[in-house]
Amino acid sequence: MIEGVTTEVVAREDVARRPPSAPLSVAILTNGCKLNQAESEAMALELATAGCVVTDRAGPADAVVINTCAVTHVAERKARHLVRLARRLSPRARIIVTGCYAEAATPAVVCELGADVVLSNGVKQRAATILLQNIACHGAPVPSGRLRTRSFVKIQEGCNDVCAFCIVPQTRGRERSVPTVEVLHRVGRAQADGVREVVLTGTQLGAYGRDLEEGANLVGLMERVLRETSVPRIRLSSVQPQDVTPALLGLWGDPRLCRHLHVALQGGSDAVLSRMRRRYTAREFADAVDLIQRHLPDVAVTTDVLVGFPGETDDDFAATQRLCREAGFAALHVFPFSARPGTLAARMPDQVSAATKRARVREMLTLGDELRGRFLARFEGSVANVLFERKVRENAWEGLSGNYIRVVARCEESLENRIAAVRLDRREGRGFRGTLQPLTEAS
Repeated sequence: MIEGVTTEVVAREDVARRPPSAPLSVAILTNGCKLNQAESEAMALELATAGCVVTDRAGPADAVVINTCAVTHVAERKARHLVRLARRLSPRARIIVTGCYAEAATPAVVCELGADVVLSNGVKQRAATILLQNIACHGAPVPSGRLRTRSFVKIQEGCNDVCAFCIVPQTRGRERSVPTVEVLHRVGRAQADGVREVVLTGTQLGAYGRDLEEGANLVGLMERVLRETSVPRIRLSSVQPQDVTPALLGLWGDPRLCRHLHVALQGGSDAVLSRMRRRYTAREFADAVDLIQRHLPDVAVTTDVLVGFPGETDDDFAATQRLCREAGFAALHVFPFSARPGTLAARMPDQVSAATKRARVREMLTLGDELRGRFLARFEGSVANVLFERKVRENAWEGLSGNYIRVVARCEESLENRIAAVRLDRREGRGFRGTLQPLTEAS
């Protein structure tokens, strides 16, 4: 795809036949990373401000925007499924497809699935504008484009690292930071909208500010967000081990910062990390996690593990398991290696068999369950502040603690988008069933 080109393939007249006074209904469907979620949220805000009725669920709609991922074969399969599903549920809708799958596949392939317009990542931010230019929207502005209880704020995108397995530098381009003033504006807008938690997200958060003349960096940005906004909770989406410094961790003296850090491991063997072209050794990664846990004793450290990378031996895999046990992660996100066209790893010799990858995924998932259980056991009987997101059954509400524990508690009144103290009584699934404490809202 040529960067910046939008491809209009089908002009569907049916959308224009809705009653002229009816607001445009738009479904924004998102898969993939938190960066995609941040971009979809920005689209939702623009469309809602223009008077559209916006949802994040698949269903009949006048228009559908699908923000896709291509990091693995599974992600691409999900992207294709979403396009087909949207066309089936909304046969007369205008469907716009963007994101990394739209970047990696050809426009013709995406349109054959049911898309009318394909946008590259370079023009993704114009998706809402392009939609509104093509279809008139007659509704009155609504007060919020927020689709969730938390807001994802993009501070950076793109990556200058070229890891051997990763297609992101091809689909997202080089590192680009959002100016600090704009980040503060976005956080402030979310705060004014009633959002209780802001997630600062990007492709490489530690690279923030390298391309800005003002000499900004991640620590400086977070200091300003903490100083100049009053949103109750702030969460970092992810960091690299080389980003973990005492200066960064010192910011957690402010209780508004959620005690959860996602640090991507990928592999625990130096041989594999070298072939992956990662910028740290296994020991350096373990030291970074140890530094986090010493500074923040109740922190949840979560990670990504990629198994079956070309040339990964049984000993390499065992080294990854040992490092995960040593780190005591709160959760593992496990992926089998998926060869991405155009990446170095796709051309490497000694590709691991599908059967071996499946077996190693199962083993790593079992280890992940064990580590999750150990992490949760530390907090049984304690009290946590929980941001409640949704009603899950009659008088039962579900939310997330600052250190990434999923909690369900009963209450006759609505807890949606409220932060409340909950005693964590007993394990339920991968989280807790808890008892709500007296409803003086936690700060």
